[in-house]
Amino acid sequence: MSNAYRGTIKVRFADTDANGHAFFGNYFVFADEVLGEYWSELGLDVADVVGPDFLTFTVNANMDFLGESLAGDTLEVEVASERVGTSSVVIGFSMRNLRTEETVGRGSFTYVFVDKATRKSCPMPADFKASVLARHPELA
Repeated sequence: MSNAYRGTIKVRFADTDANGHAFFGNYFVFADEVLGEYWSELGLDVADVVGPDFLTFTVNANMDFLGESLAGDTLEVEVASERVGTSSVVIGFSMRNLRTEETVGRGSFTYVFVDKATRKSCPMPADFKASVLARHPELA
């Protein structure tokens, strides 16, 4: 991934299922946690749901599961913008288990910026888009 943001997530016992490995749905939570850090670094306060006049809707999420993670494992999660449109952005992610050095998954999220009042798509904030393109100039 070009100029990816990296963060780590520790798999808790509560993140595992009856098979003893991380529940598949939690991988999306792990990626979303690191995505929030990435977007904050790019100037978008993901915790501020009151101030902006827009929201972000997740319209697609997908993942290929390539390995397993157990309670106590630490995952290095990489996220990066892969495609930028007028009102949407595709964020790719991959996860590597630091105990096994295996890539355990990779996938993407597609987000659409929507007007808070109308719930219709709207242009993403210009300053956020500029930050994304500055970090990933190949997407311009």
